[in-house]
Amino acid sequence: MPTRSWIDINCDCGESYGNWRMGDDERMFELITTANLACGFHAGDPRTMLRSVRAAQAHGVVVGAHPGLPDLMGFGRRPMAVTAEELYAYWLYQIGSLQAMLHAHGMALNHAKPHGAMYTIVRGDDELGEAAAQAVAEAAPGAVVYWPTREDAFGRAAQRRGIPVVTEIYPDLKYRPDGSLIIEREKAHLDLDHAAEQVRRFVAEGVVQAVDGSLLEVDATSICIHGDGPNAIEVATTVRRVLEEAGCTVRAASAEDHATANA
Repeated sequence: MPTRSWIDINCDCGESYGNWRMGDDERMFELITTANLACGFHAGDPRTMLRSVRAAQAHGVVVGAHPGLPDLMGFGRRPMAVTAEELYAYWLYQIGSLQAMLHAHGMALNHAKPHGAMYTIVRGDDELGEAAAQAVAEAAPGAVVYWPTREDAFGRAAQRRGIPVVTEIYPDLKYRPDGSLIIEREKAHLDLDHAAEQVRRFVAEGVVQAVDGSLLEVDATSICIHGDGPNAIEVATTVRRVLEEAGCTVRAASAEDHATANA
């Protein structure tokens, strides 16, 4: 029997920029339940954001903001030295731009989730974690955050403000033995067997495997897929197949689910 009766699949989407195309959002929206949309800092542009919102609405996919560092050339995966005030402003700006797109289509912002190197800097710095959580609380009351753990700087800051934390696993990233993620500068072709085994192990036992072979206990309600991977569609298809074979329903988390998980 699976450890969970249901699971959410979220994906980083809307990461094209002008004539530069990244990922296959149209096909991905058929496979996921939740989308994290780029907001113009690490990727994305106004027209891409608008098209992504419309596609998500057409497929019944809930939408959240994916704030990144202002680093288009490095796709937001290069750490930057920023102040807490700068980071707070970056989050407000990106969340607000996506909210305008959603409002125009009668949709609400579901969540916020840091992208790339933004993950790295808010994870371990209490001041920056506080700034990010403050921006979410003030810009999007009622929204949740998607995050690996409730026990680091950002996770704790979110909880102090009453923001539900949706925890997730990453079948297309590698884990260090301490549970932190190895953020790649450029996504490589993923071994589908590895992704399948990570999901299968999580559903059955509530664990994922780190790079040293150790097993890490995880309490998650979502599975994250990165849409910029060269075989991201195949990864998403594999993840759904494994979940269905395990008897695990794929659906977005509800407000009641968030409240229960963070009680």
